[in-house]
Amino acid sequence: MPANRLLYLSQADVAAVGLTMAEIIDALEITFRAKGEGRTEMPPKPGIHPGGGDSFIHAMPAYIPDLKSAGIKWVSAFPDNPSKGLPYITGLLIFNDSETGLPLAVMDCVWITAKRTGAATAVAARYLARPESSVVGVLGCGVQGRSNVEALKVLFPLKKVMAYDVNRDALRRYQEEIEERWGLQVVPVKEPRAAVSGCDLVVTAGPILKKPHATIQAGWLDKGAFASLVDFDSYWHPQAMHQVAKFCTDDTPQLRLYQQMGYLQDIPEIHADLGQLVTGEEPGRETPTERTMTANLGLALDDMAVAPLIYGRAVEKNIGTWLPL
Repeated sequence: MPANRLLYLSQADVAAVGLTMAEIIDALEITFRAKGEGRTEMPPKPGIHPGGGDSFIHAMPAYIPDLKSAGIKWVSAFPDNPSKGLPYITGLLIFNDSETGLPLAVMDCVWITAKRTGAATAVAARYLARPESSVVGVLGCGVQGRSNVEALKVLFPLKKVMAYDVNRDALRRYQEEIEERWGLQVVPVKEPRAAVSGCDLVVTAGPILKKPHATIQAGWLDKGAFASLVDFDSYWHPQAMHQVAKFCTDDTPQLRLYQQMGYLQDIPEIHADLGQLVTGEEPGRETPTERTMTANLGLALDDMAVAPLIYGRAVEKNIGTWLPL
């Protein structure tokens, strides 16, 4: 590839390459195995907080030698954006040549962030959930409420989605889309507990908050259930989290950094990170009745697992716009 140009991929371009969720899950499995075996490089992500509150912009660099992938994501999350007709998550990803350091591509990261986050839940669930899990509860019917169900459907025999959202219009649209696209039964519920109790899998996917609203109470999560905290502990009362037998995360050093920033202040002892689960260094689910949980923080490794697949497929299909350096 000429050294004096890079490929720009818009959000539409990224989606058009046709990468499947199964491919993304496989790439993350490879990545977390490499992480668990010490073959990745990922410093804790620094961030800035324009406007205060729960808004942030993070810089997320990572290097995965196994995938010949290096780069950085510059991603923002502004909770008030939807009220302005703007997406909650926006950003760009720079993908570099791992041999020369030259930038190969700049791509929109919204599609990637959505899909890889769902895929990380699925990877964790592979080790922490019961394999026969068929009912998933979703609290927060936005982008992550969709991508997490899409990813879990790849690995589990899903039949029913118990869906809750404070926005009834969003809930209605979610029901229509999930039923049409995935053929799953979606049951809209009026109370949060109905999307937790009676479910094999639970995904909380609201905005990330430094001060949790702690809606989910102790006793709501059934024995044997698995929960993925996409929104950190925003939805969970500490007593509910402390009932789990195994509390995991995708990266312990990153979680500790978030705690220094004021997040995740009352959580259980960390059992393992995903790298340790994938390599078998620490056990996943050991009994059918264990409550298990992961608080995946969203890692640069996830993005860099997907970036080379997007870039390679885009070049093959002649998708995107070449720009001079």
